[in-house]
Amino acid sequence: MIYPILAYGDNILRKEAEDFPQDSKDLTQLVENMFETMYSANGVGLAAPQIGLSNRIFVIDSTQMGDEEDQAKGVKRAFINPEILDEYGNEWAFEEGCLSIPDVHADILRPEKLTIHYYDELWNEHEEEFDALTARVIQHEYDHLDGVLFTDYIKGLKKQMLRSKLVNISKGNIDVRYRMKFPIKK
Repeated sequence: MIYPILAYGDNILRKEAEDFPQDSKDLTQLVENMFETMYSANGVGLAAPQIGLSNRIFVIDSTQMGDEEDQAKGVKRAFINPEILDEYGNEWAFEEGCLSIPDVHADILRPEKLTIHYYDELWNEHEEEFDALTARVIQHEYDHLDGVLFTDYIKGLKKQMLRSKLVNISKGNIDVRYRMKFPIKK
């Protein structure tokens, strides 16, 4: 099932997500649906708040990014109730975008490595280190769970220049090639 992706301006994108309950029977199906939704929008990551669920879960597929060497290091994985334990290494800039903020891109600085604790969709526990593009995708999706968007890292004149584009996205004044749900204005 392909979910509509919530657009910039929806309040759920700014909320801190709750832990995903371990007694949920629908986790495997949710993960499959999240991957299907992500792929249908040509994304490399998708967090539950982006589909209207305020739960701490995201999926990534970093095998699609970069050159062949990066693709070989990439992973396709679900992260349930993740906790970033450490971020380290040199900060490096990379152009990020977001399915909830179509047609907006910016160079964002992030540490090159991280260690994360999480559960997979079968509730197996993991603690792993990731680096390069995979770490970047994880950091971006993890931010969604805390109500943080990549545009929050943009400062000054660049942020001011984006303001009208962000307002247009929140009003649904944008053409996208995937299903989106725009905030309801009162």
